[in-house]
Amino acid sequence: MSRLSIPRRAPGRTRIPVALAVPALLAVAFLLLPLIGILARTSWGEVGTHLTSPGVVEALELSLLASGWALVLSLVLGVPLAWLLARVDFPGKVLVRSLVLLPMVLPPTVGGVALLLGFGRRGLLGPWLEDTFGITLPFHTSGAVLAATFVAMPFLVISLEGALGGLRPSYEETAASLGASPVRVFATVTLPMVAPGLLAGAALTWARALGEFGATITFAGNLPGTTQTLPLQVYLLLQSSPEAATSVSLLLLVIAMAVLIALRGRWTGTPQDTKDATNRLRKHATSADHETASEVPPGAEVPAVGPAKGDGERLAVDERWALHADVTGFTRLTLDAEPGTTIAVVGPNGAGKTTLLRALLGLTPRAHAELRLGALDVTALPPHRRGVAWVPQDGALFPHLSALSNTAYGLRAHGATRAEARRTAQLWLDRLGVGHLAHRRPAQVSGGQAQRVALARALATSPRLLLLDEPLAALDQTTRARVRHTLRSHLEGFGGVCLMVTHDPVEAVSLADRVLVLDEGRVVQDAPPADVTRHPRSPWVARMLGRNAWPGTATADGLALTGGGLLVVADPLPPGTRALAIIAPEAVSVHRDRPSGSARNVWPGTVREITSSGSRLRVLITSEEAPDLVAEITPGAAVELGLADGVPVWTSVKATEATVVAL
Repeated sequence: MSRLSIPRRAPGRTRIPVALAVPALLAVAFLLLPLIGILARTSWGEVGTHLTSPGVVEALELSLLASGWALVLSLVLGVPLAWLLARVDFPGKVLVRSLVLLPMVLPPTVGGVALLLGFGRRGLLGPWLEDTFGITLPFHTSGAVLAATFVAMPFLVISLEGALGGLRPSYEETAASLGASPVRVFATVTLPMVAPGLLAGAALTWARALGEFGATITFAGNLPGTTQTLPLQVYLLLQSSPEAATSVSLLLLVIAMAVLIALRGRWTGTPQDTKDATNRLRKHATSADHETASEVPPGAEVPAVGPAKGDGERLAVDERWALHADVTGFTRLTLDAEPGTTIAVVGPNGAGKTTLLRALLGLTPRAHAELRLGALDVTALPPHRRGVAWVPQDGALFPHLSALSNTAYGLRAHGATRAEARRTAQLWLDRLGVGHLAHRRPAQVSGGQAQRVALARALATSPRLLLLDEPLAALDQTTRARVRHTLRSHLEGFGGVCLMVTHDPVEAVSLADRVLVLDEGRVVQDAPPADVTRHPRSPWVARMLGRNAWPGTATADGLALTGGGLLVVADPLPPGTRALAIIAPEAVSVHRDRPSGSARNVWPGTVREITSSGSRLRVLITSEEAPDLVAEITPGAAVELGLADGVPVWTSVKATEATVVAL
């Protein structure tokens, strides 16, 4: 009896349908056959002779000259154009982008005719150039450069625009908040981070300019030693010496293939290093962070920010900066704070928290801030001159710079010498416990370490206002506690005001002097953390604190709930008052049968979810007679009651356990 053996397909390999495979192979053959034809027809023994002939050498030198100048012109004109298309919305943007793409789809000879009618002696601009400057472009080497630039520059613009589009604006915005002017940001942050796209676009531009034929012969002619480039030389050699034409074609083919192989498909120029660095940083956040345990122990004394000197450098200035802001637009509020105040900004997603920070930075049209820091009105100043430092959620450390260079960036932008900036930056890194990482790049440090570097970078500039956007959100619990302690120590002596967006109630309570609660761009509550904890005026904040929050309208007996039902309370508000009932989960009793005790609030329900919270369990119970309710019980009580998903139960809350807050 024979055994039938079925071959197993390698895991991860996709079987290609025949209907797609055959046309794909034909396409490859169609593209490959002409190249094989060049290789097959090349007289290999005479290649050297053909390529070193005077005419070919002269044409090659002219091609290199024209393509080189075309690349320079493309960089000078195309880089700003790519930035404009990627970063600025303006009327006619679609038309401008179409103009950039037009030379790529336009027949080269038509492009040459267009150049002739625009820059020729009888063209639109040609007579003026000749009469004013004595410049004649057609049938001149400069005409060959212009033609090559016209057809090749789109490759640079498209590649660089794609790279700029893939670059998160937070890097540039953070650099501006550190005091860097727009030109400095572009030169020191934007260009280095999109360098792969720029290099790819430059290589393609040069290769395309080197092989330009149609526009050149139409606009600049085919004059030996003046406009006769290598592609034009091939055209002439085909008529007189086909073997030499094949050899020169082989040279151009080798150059083009070398450029494409060097790029390895990266011509779109997406800044992969940025994404990879961020991914590696977050990956390290749960592992490498543990090595920082010995750097700054939780009980260690860390010097506070304030007037201090080291190696002759001041770490901070003596000024104290109060805050006054009138914010209008999507987020509307008036905010006043004394120097040294830390304000936690909390609220649900879309509440306007980040919009508030960006308005204070002057970075968003959604809201406008009339901003005064101390005696200085900075409303009309651009972001880099406001003295407002921003630490975004991911830190936005510049991936092409070391931790030391990142920290020194703002100091250099403010005019410090390189040596001074590096000395001061090292002192700040030392104070935050990451001085030994000074020469590592962001991808080589953990999440907690990166956050300390980002904080050191912001504080090193002695800002008047410090904005932190969820600075600890990406960290694990152990690292978060350690970095929270470090942050609290360094905010104690800060001479300005700090606004910190957070979703963590522990951060709000432990770090902030005030808690600002936003909802739909409006202030719901602005009070010390203890008051917000005891009497939250927002359902979202109450739930963030782990409480049950039921909105409703006060009646003579208690609270008529918005979702239906009545909650009896011990101290009812005046009837008609909009209010919020706060019920602690541990105040909710859970029973299998209807309770017969003194509780006046009793509802039937069904268990929908059981989760652990430390040594206790949180049980979500739904009911048709009351809003969803969370109870907190011990694991033993859950076993005794036989609780599981779908089990019917009864819940009860004493009237004295419900706190009602007027909204």
